[in-house]
Amino acid sequence: MLPLNLPEYPAKVTMRRGKPFIWDSIRQKFVSLTPEEWVRQHFVHFLIERKGYPKELLANEVTIRLNNTTKRCDTVVYDRFLEPLMIIEYKAPHIEITGAVFDQIVRYDMALRVKYLLVSNGLQHYCCEIDQEKSAYAFLENLPEYTTLENGA
Repeated sequence: MLPLNLPEYPAKVTMRRGKPFIWDSIRQKFVSLTPEEWVRQHFVHFLIERKGYPKELLANEVTIRLNNTTKRCDTVVYDRFLEPLMIIEYKAPHIEITGAVFDQIVRYDMALRVKYLLVSNGLQHYCCEIDQEKSAYAFLENLPEYTTLENGA
């Protein structure tokens, strides 16, 4: 797998039926190792180890209902009252982060109404704070620590 613009960590990778799988500490199971999953696992580890995000307040592959369809958010970060706080969308490193990627995550926000949106392809990371009342957003220079996130960036 490609090196990412994220700290390395001791990923647990195994082979099953000739295909690579990586340990997902949030879901507590091995999952298929795709380029997008490689980004997710590195990013989740970064959130927990470097940014102080409580592992218990992260969920991967969260199912939501949107306009009579079922969608899945890559990762949702919750506040200490278990209300959604941030949606994270991951792309493989070779996928350029474009307006279409943000359109996807904004659609997910229609269901969850979070305070933060984040998109990463492992090389570039974009985080914005949402003002739901004003229908406005502002990109943040850096990804906030969890304690800052809960209190507003």
